[in-house]
Amino acid sequence: MYTQQELTQIVNDALLQVRMNPDVDHLYAPIRYAIKNGGKRIRPVLMLMAYNLYRNDILRIMDNALAMEVYHNFTLLHDDVMDKAEMRRGMPCVHIKWDENTAILSGDTMLALAYRLMTENYAFFDDENCEKEHYDALTAALKTFNKATIGVCEGQQFDMDFETMDSVTEEQYMEMIRLKTSLLLSCSLKIGAQLAEAEPEEAELLYQFGEKIGLAFQLQDDLLDVYGDPAVFGKNIGGDIVENKKTFMLIKALELAGPEHKSQLMQWIARKDFDPHEKIAAVTYIYNVCGIRTICEQKIESLFAEGMAALDKMGVDVEKKEPLRAFALKLMNRKS
Repeated sequence: MYTQQELTQIVNDALLQVRMNPDVDHLYAPIRYAIKNGGKRIRPVLMLMAYNLYRNDILRIMDNALAMEVYHNFTLLHDDVMDKAEMRRGMPCVHIKWDENTAILSGDTMLALAYRLMTENYAFFDDENCEKEHYDALTAALKTFNKATIGVCEGQQFDMDFETMDSVTEEQYMEMIRLKTSLLLSCSLKIGAQLAEAEPEEAELLYQFGEKIGLAFQLQDDLLDVYGDPAVFGKNIGGDIVENKKTFMLIKALELAGPEHKSQLMQWIARKDFDPHEKIAAVTYIYNVCGIRTICEQKIESLFAEGMAALDKMGVDVEKKEPLRAFALKLMNRKS
């Protein structure tokens, strides 16, 4: 079995070999820049891990794994344009380094490139007497990939809609982060199993594992934005509060706060001119009064337990599942 570190290096090496037309460098230079500019390669690594549960020839599906990474970076590139962001992973965004039109066109090309990698994987069909099952496996994987690519866009639309909505329910928020964040993780795992021609029940359990761990990870990100250590978290805390982002934390506070604290929250949300540090301190105080930190931690624990339970149900030997278990613990920054 491969470790996460080994798979990450394999993916990074393979990304350098992705075929791009050298005659149109103005189109592909931003793509190479976006892809090479860091990233943990979580999605392709998960796909390879899932495949490796059943088969050892992981290079056979490398193009499929790269497709997921290219698609993920496409979403980031277009997100940066929509958000008018200036930096990504410590480097200028594509639309800043080049221009907005270049970013849009290169992003469109990345989407097409992702589909090329997913569908034109000649290594997957290199058997001399290719069996029908190979085509059935790729067809199933393509359906899952389509679900992921459309779902992420739906999640982005929900997130944009939330900006102008007066109120968002916990259920609406959980569905948004499931689509925008968790879906690509769960589908990466499911595609890996499908391409390995695993039983559908096994592929579905991997999907559930990825979905729950992905949701827990996003809620932990919400939590750390309020209560994290900036030196460890990698950015200043309180950004969600300053931007009035409708996170799990804010939604639960508005639901549970008494009349006085709810009124204060609404006033802070409505204010256009404020001192950021004062707003962060005031809103965090209300979160503390309402016990929001504990509520969020309990939700994270519940989702994490559901994800690990799905992994435990799989019929694969326990030792083969260890890399996935270790990955989940590392992602959540846990020891057990």
